[in-house]
Amino acid sequence: MILRKTRLLRLANTARLATYLIALWKLFKHPRAPRVAKFVAVAVLAYAASPIDLIPDFIPILGQLDDLLIIPLGVALVVRLVPKPLWNELLQEAERTREKLPRFWWGAVLIVGVWLLLLGGFVWWLVRGVFGA
Repeated sequence: MILRKTRLLRLANTARLATYLIALWKLFKHPRAPRVAKFVAVAVLAYAASPIDLIPDFIPILGQLDDLLIIPLGVALVVRLVPKPLWNELLQEAERTREKLPRFWWGAVLIVGVWLLLLGGFVWWLVRGVFGA
């Protein structure tokens, strides 16, 4: 019985997250949405749709923790940046339509770019430290 309740709660939370992501997509396309909110919304959508995580899942604890924190915090930030009536309108529309989110290939490119910048910075730091000093 407990397992069944846990599974139902997990499914409900997943469905709610999908509704929020659809609302973010609708916000991005909405003409009255603030630009900063659009930028944050598209960043959250890119991260959520990207097959590559900022912190890989094979890293213990941190790999799963980033998914549990980054997406909900991004959604919370967007909700704070958008006027409440507009957010409620978009959320209700997202609950009614239940359409699928498009795939963002550029989301994966953005995450890979961040990793390459970090790797390049590390290599530069390493080379500068070994050969520069």
